[in-house]
Amino acid sequence: MEDTFENSVKLDSDLCKGCINCIKRCPTQAIRVRNGKAHIIKPFCIDCGECIRVCPHHAKKADYDPVEAMDRFKYKVALPAPSFYGQFNNLDDVNIVLRALKMMGFDDVYEVSAAAELVSEISRKYVAEHPEQRPFISTACPSVIKLIRVRFPNLIEHLLPVNAPVDIAAKQARAKAMKDTGLPSEDIGVIFISPCPAKVTAVRSPLTADSSDIDAVIAIKEVYTRILPLMKQTSDQTEEISQSGKIGISWGASGGEAGGLLTDSFLAADGIENVINVLEDLEDQKISHLDFIELNACSGGCVGGVLQVENPYVAKSKLKKLRKYMPVARSRLDEVKVENAYWQNGIEYMPVFSLGADFMESMEKMGQADEILERLPGLDCGSCGAPTCKALAEDIVRGVAKEKDCVHLLREYIHKMASDLKGI
Repeated sequence: MEDTFENSVKLDSDLCKGCINCIKRCPTQAIRVRNGKAHIIKPFCIDCGECIRVCPHHAKKADYDPVEAMDRFKYKVALPAPSFYGQFNNLDDVNIVLRALKMMGFDDVYEVSAAAELVSEISRKYVAEHPEQRPFISTACPSVIKLIRVRFPNLIEHLLPVNAPVDIAAKQARAKAMKDTGLPSEDIGVIFISPCPAKVTAVRSPLTADSSDIDAVIAIKEVYTRILPLMKQTSDQTEEISQSGKIGISWGASGGEAGGLLTDSFLAADGIENVINVLEDLEDQKISHLDFIELNACSGGCVGGVLQVENPYVAKSKLKKLRKYMPVARSRLDEVKVENAYWQNGIEYMPVFSLGADFMESMEKMGQADEILERLPGLDCGSCGAPTCKALAEDIVRGVAKEKDCVHLLREYIHKMASDLKGI
């Protein structure tokens, strides 16, 4: 089953020391330590990057394209994420960054923040026209979509079926480049500058479309080091490239997407543990009075992605200062035509955590797991390589672990053998 799941969070086994930091922090219990090395269970992983943050040995890494991937194309278009602007000190004009991207080698730039303003407008209309689906859950964060798909099937119907800004930006950028240059699509490289590994996976293995218009995804931290010296050279230039305002830039931090809906009836939560708490309350019907729920797996929103360089809360503060004198929005549907704004494919429940192939088998194996759990110490120490005793019990039922993996049961077993030998 694992081969059918794509992930961008990878393990460097040479650096892994077999500690349990990652298994304790993984929100979906997707990591086990076996034979002294961590192992990522691909179907469980939602690419939130939490293990990358907490690994003291830097053994968890994000898999993304090298900057040199842009050289494969005759014409290259950069798609900078809104959170990108929060990485720079004393930035008062985003055009300085955009001009530096062109100096770096890109032929054109299409801001994801500009597409975010279009998505905000599309979302406002959709929410108003479909009141029966409220509260709507935001779908810009791929980790949240994957989390709901594997753990909260009853909430799938509340997902807002509007393409993420980066997907809209890619379509718009490709169409513009083909029109401007006359080149065929295959000669045009649309390159997303990403804040997180979840968006890498969303491009390589999209959930709501058959394919992506994005040709490569490179990390913000890789581009940051290259354009920083170039920005000094562009500060005196006058070329105006930016097509986004407050609404688009605000998408880079928590609350920005909800703010673009121009409603007070919303909730915004960031950080994967907080997201899970909100989803559990929503599933228990404790939240029903809101129009919209914005959820971001990373603390602070996209500014908290692990592919960036700045502290997320510092970056959020920088974005707030940067947008202060901006117009509310600069990209509007009455000026820009957007085709295929909605999902091509729906989201289906993936019961990856089920213990059996069907309901009856799952119930039977859950009973077996409960019996095993009663024999375990309940310490949740992680010494067995699983995050909790319950997870170990389920692994035993799945046939990928055994009771003696628990060091406490193993110690009791050894003491019993020693006592038996003394009695011989």
